[in-house]
Amino acid sequence: MSSESKYIRIYVMGKDYLVPPDLTIMKAMEFIGYKYIRGIGCRGGFCGACATVYRMKDDYRLYTGLACQATVKDRMYLVQIPFVPAQKQHYDLTRLKSDSSIVMGLYPELARCVSCNSCTKACPQELEVMDAVQSILRGDLTKTANLSFDCIACGLCSLRCPAEIQHANVFQLVRRLHGAYELKRSKLLEARIGEMQEKKFEKQLQEYMKKTVEELRKAYSERKIEPEEVV
Repeated sequence: MSSESKYIRIYVMGKDYLVPPDLTIMKAMEFIGYKYIRGIGCRGGFCGACATVYRMKDDYRLYTGLACQATVKDRMYLVQIPFVPAQKQHYDLTRLKSDSSIVMGLYPELARCVSCNSCTKACPQELEVMDAVQSILRGDLTKTANLSFDCIACGLCSLRCPAEIQHANVFQLVRRLHGAYELKRSKLLEARIGEMQEKKFEKQLQEYMKKTVEELRKAYSERKIEPEEVV
């Protein structure tokens, strides 16, 4: 058995490399000598910094994923994206109101949505991106806020969108409007903020600072969880 049979072949920026199978794209890139200075963050699928597009040999389709999550495949053609360009509109949240017309005014490209669902197919979080956009068009910002809650702003949906919608920025605006004007204020949260301002937890915090990692894990697993607040 040749040494090459233990590896698979991938192509990065047009150049071919042999890498071990089952590595994530990020680890495979580092295996072949690439040093990340951009397009890297948490390494755990939470920050959205490592957006990646790729094609497979003899496959016309364009695939997307996060480099820290997606694994390499034989004959994969890779391109890393330092970031996805998306212009963010400037606004003063205190001068706005929770209304879909506000969102449409700042991001008029929403009206170009053709419901092709390419955005949903591209989402590494498996969010219903198209449904979130359509909820804005129907005036239901609460539904949009809930559907987009786990968005990590990787921008892969925008890369595939023929309407050039900047989903991450749009959803961030909607969640801000929803949080500022639609959600009821939590009495538990207000009470906790008051306790923090009174420095009620300073002594406990100092004690935690002295604990080992294992002790912190034990304290976390045994913590008292407050009952869900009914508003």
